[in-house]
Amino acid sequence: MNILKKFLIVLAAMTMPTLALAQTATPAPVAKEVAAPVVATPAAAAPVDAAPPAAAAAPKSMDGSLPGYTPMRPDYENSVGMPKAKEIDFQEQFTENGQYAKWINNSVLLPIITLISLFVLGLLLWVIVRFNRRANPVPSKTTHNTFIEIVWTLVPVLILLGIAYPSLDLLAKQFKPAPADAVTVKVTGYQWYWGYSYPDHGGFEVVSNMLKEEADVGAGERFRTENDGPKLLAVDNRMVVPAGVPLRIQTTAADVIHAFAVPSLWFKLDAVPGRLNEKALTITKPGVYFGQCSELCGARHAYMPIVVEALPPAQFAAWVKAQGGAMPGEAAAGAAAPAAGTAPDTTTAPAAPATDTNAAPAAAVTK
Repeated sequence: MNILKKFLIVLAAMTMPTLALAQTATPAPVAKEVAAPVVATPAAAAPVDAAPPAAAAAPKSMDGSLPGYTPMRPDYENSVGMPKAKEIDFQEQFTENGQYAKWINNSVLLPIITLISLFVLGLLLWVIVRFNRRANPVPSKTTHNTFIEIVWTLVPVLILLGIAYPSLDLLAKQFKPAPADAVTVKVTGYQWYWGYSYPDHGGFEVVSNMLKEEADVGAGERFRTENDGPKLLAVDNRMVVPAGVPLRIQTTAADVIHAFAVPSLWFKLDAVPGRLNEKALTITKPGVYFGQCSELCGARHAYMPIVVEALPPAQFAAWVKAQGGAMPGEAAAGAAAPAAGTAPDTTTAPAAPATDTNAAPAAAVTK
């Protein structure tokens, strides 16, 4: 039995180098297979030659300007569309719904809250002074007062009704759909940047990334300047829209849930993958308005700023043309022009062979 065990051990020892060689030899065919693409690297030089077209797609200038369009400088002096240091109120609003909401807060809610707080504080002080043990050695045993009970029931009801009416009215206005002729902008959230497409103007898309500081970029790369916006809020490409025109903002996402929020426009709408949300918006004044992604979406959630630039309609049309798009009316006219131009071509086409002297011999040869 011991001899058999020794024989098996010797046999295993003899076969182990063979197995080891077989295992070490397996990468060899793989290396040969990989070598084939390496030999074909001269063919891969074509994409290297194709690099200049990719460079041509870069911004046409270091400040984001295009033919017929120069980005608007933010209004730092009045803090328009941006956060303000030590501010406790809402930002100045530039939509009708935003102005209405700010009025509800400042003219309805705050006065009611202030009056109720002062009234309760006064009652507490009065009770402390009037009904302490020294001033009132014999405690009052009053348990019911019909008038007071009616008052403290009706007054809160009236207060709640006074708050509910404008609140429900604002809610209804916020859910009012955009009109049929509204300008549509589709907003897509990515990790961690935004894309803005314009289906009414040719379907082109603008990709918006946060601009870094000058010390954080390489030579020749665009960096943030004061004309772009505050630090961590400036972007390379803004969402440009016309001012004073109804907008239809549609939001979705390509990866995780984002939220498109611009406080000075009283606008916030979730961007959910696989879902298209929609909300109407009308900006009352041209300007630059800043926002941020308001839904935790990953490591660089804090670096997804939003910049909405509202331009007069004529300047917006110039920006659309600079992006390679077309206004809806111009697109329809451009489509009608080639259709009208094809009619003369069909009438003149038969006349061409009659005037062509070479056509007859060619026909004779074919016969």
